[in-house]
Amino acid sequence: MANNLTQHKKDFLVYVEIERGRSAKTVENYNHYLERFFSWLAEDKNVSRETLQLEDLNEDKVRAFRVWLNRKNLSKQTQNYHVIALRVFLKFLAHKGIEALSSERLELAKTGAREVAFLEEDDLERLLNAPKGKDIRTLRDKAVLAMLFSTGMRVSELCSLDTENINIEKGEFAVRGKGDKIRPVFISEKPKRILKDYLEARANIVEKALFVRIPRGKSVTNFTRLTPRSIQRLIKYYAVKAGIVGKRVTPHVMRHSFATDLLRNGADLRSVQELLGHASITTTQIYTHFTNPQLKKIHEKFHRDPE
Repeated sequence: MANNLTQHKKDFLVYVEIERGRSAKTVENYNHYLERFFSWLAEDKNVSRETLQLEDLNEDKVRAFRVWLNRKNLSKQTQNYHVIALRVFLKFLAHKGIEALSSERLELAKTGAREVAFLEEDDLERLLNAPKGKDIRTLRDKAVLAMLFSTGMRVSELCSLDTENINIEKGEFAVRGKGDKIRPVFISEKPKRILKDYLEARANIVEKALFVRIPRGKSVTNFTRLTPRSIQRLIKYYAVKAGIVGKRVTPHVMRHSFATDLLRNGADLRSVQELLGHASITTTQIYTHFTNPQLKKIHEKFHRDPE
């Protein structure tokens, strides 16, 4: 069993969760990508997964697996996720002093520049004003939209918020983001008022989650935390209601809109990086092509249409 790949994978997942302190979702993702590779490898060698050994994980097999992934028409980014999982697994083996393929032998595929989708000001205004009414469900929906744009939080971060996390008067609180890192989040004045209206409307709801499902029926008391999928559906519903056509509006588009708005109004890149919770400023730089007013000035000054 010393060189059994399946056992090493189990040890790796425990290591990632306990010693590295990664989230359950991260562990789940690593397991998913490694499982796909192990299943392919077992089928390729015509053996059971449980009998796979370390020596089966070699450079030729990894290359063949990548060809297989590519021919399944997966995006380059998705293909890279598999490679990243393998590299982290191999680094774990090296860390434990187990001789295996070097992680440095695995290079990521080159990907094109990431596309950044965001809402222009008029679309954004219509979306934020789309929830109409004073009932608790509408007030909740309005607060969800306002919080996403005001804070730039990831949808998973928004869903994890509890009522005790929020200090409306201060307009500032901490959120635990990717890599278990804590960063400050700020709420501007209008979202403060919207959130306050929602909290007053849900005062009798005994549930620690900030944003909850509102069941139909007055006697129902079973309130549960909203999920990312629920918020995706919520945003899609109000985007249609707001008349936003030809654009896919998602929680991440709201996050992109937050970042774009900051940079267009003069915020520096490093501050936006901190507000978004990006580990690397390279990730934040994807927005600069869309927010650099100097590019437009150069185009207007030097570009001439033919007579």
